[in-house]
Amino acid sequence: MRPQDRKIARPHHRTTARLQDPVYVTQPALPPLEEFTGYLEKIWDSRILTNNGPFHQQFEKELAEYLGVKYLSLFANGTLALVTALQALKVTGEVITTPFSFVATTHSLWWNNIRPVFVDIEPERFTLDPARIEAAITPQTTAIMAVHVYGNPCYTDEIQKIADTYGLRVIYDAAHAFGVTVNGTSILSYGDLSILSFHATKRFSTIEGGAIICHDEKTKKRIDFLKNFGFADEVTVVGPGINAKMNELQAAFGLVQLKHINDYILRCKAIATVYRERLTGVRGLSLPAEPEGVRHSYTYLPVMVDEKEYGESRDAVYERLRSHNVYGRRYFYPLISNFPTYRGLPSAGRDNLQVANRVSGQVICLPLYPHLSTDVVEYICDLLEEGK
Repeated sequence: MRPQDRKIARPHHRTTARLQDPVYVTQPALPPLEEFTGYLEKIWDSRILTNNGPFHQQFEKELAEYLGVKYLSLFANGTLALVTALQALKVTGEVITTPFSFVATTHSLWWNNIRPVFVDIEPERFTLDPARIEAAITPQTTAIMAVHVYGNPCYTDEIQKIADTYGLRVIYDAAHAFGVTVNGTSILSYGDLSILSFHATKRFSTIEGGAIICHDEKTKKRIDFLKNFGFADEVTVVGPGINAKMNELQAAFGLVQLKHINDYILRCKAIATVYRERLTGVRGLSLPAEPEGVRHSYTYLPVMVDEKEYGESRDAVYERLRSHNVYGRRYFYPLISNFPTYRGLPSAGRDNLQVANRVSGQVICLPLYPHLSTDVVEYICDLLEEGK
């Protein structure tokens, strides 16, 4: 029986039954196997497994067309793309960034010997607060690295205005923002570079994978050199590059996934709508508003838990859901700034990051993926409506 066919009786009173199978915050959407095997047969016949093979070239072209961007470079994963993006722009010194992200965002700075400077987030979209950026700029600041959290677009115009004033680069971690548009324009069009992740947990997946989006041919060439050991041709190395190339199997999987991604997004939108209809108005629970003009990819479904109003803490909700075999995720908790690696930085203090610390202590992401059944969503909503 497929997960989406599984039926769950709606309770008349309290929900005491525990789901038989675990429901995780996300699961990869897989295309029909027979669609993928045709590509595998061609790979076996050609014996070309990597090094900018035919599927790599085809996928790069088709993906750029789908996303509405002109220049795109594929990577083995999103973290290598972040590390390489900083190298491509020759970023040094200090970079202003958010503590409310997956730790790879800040790790990419550390690996490049760059000092992260944390700035608080704003409370509506959970993205970097432009009003707090200027106060964090020093003579050592060279760039701003912001994150489109949960696919919510950063305040790109405000950030770019600050960057232009101070001569800073702007890099966007768009790991959550595949296919997101603002008033019909790709969110990847903003800043100097944008980085995507195609990890298995993302709405669009190549199992592992990532990409850098840039805006001119010269920058793309530099990125492509850097991801291939710095080779410009067979005998010329133009810089200290690394091996960050996407292989042919990943590219082939991506080509198949492109055929289904619109269906995945529409299904997740429908599931998100059920959550919103059921949970809006539940005292102590709030779902972030969707900004006008934004086409989402519905990668995550965050819910804020106000302990005083709801009568139960976020952590208690998390554990109660787990007891019913529902595995939400406290995303992002702890804050990057509270990890031992970074908490000694002057900008990591709680007083400097009050909104981020509050949100980190209240947010829980609920299960959301294309094949999640409506009955399971209703079951989760029953649990949350009942409270403790």
